[in-house]
Amino acid sequence: MSGIVLAQSDSTTKSVKPKAKTAAASKGTATKTAAKTSVRAAPPKRYVQFAPTPQRYQEIQQALADKGFFVGPIDGNWGPGSVESLKRFQRDQGLDEDGKIGSQSLIHLGLGPQRAASVTVEPVAPAAPNAPEPPR
Repeated sequence: MSGIVLAQSDSTTKSVKPKAKTAAASKGTATKTAAKTSVRAAPPKRYVQFAPTPQRYQEIQQALADKGFFVGPIDGNWGPGSVESLKRFQRDQGLDEDGKIGSQSLIHLGLGPQRAASVTVEPVAPAAPNAPEPPR
């Protein structure tokens, strides 16, 4: 007799046979429906590149002017003269001559890409050799 032991008292043991599962019990409940849900992979993250600010355009124009490529007012307005100056600079540096302000152009101008948040790291003075440890 197979079953589950419920309780044991004195010298008698009661056992109960498990109930057979009904069709509804084996599938959950009668009110639940089997709905297929498709799982899709998350779309890749897209990074948005914002247009430079007028101040950043001024920095780029100044750098181009300092290197002899930009002639005109350094006013932060990025017009056809600025694009042509950048193309000449790119050609001179062996970069893709597309007139776009890319990271390589900025690096060659000495400006590098600007980040929204920058971290300042201050150097730590090395400890003196054979210096005694401070008391705790």
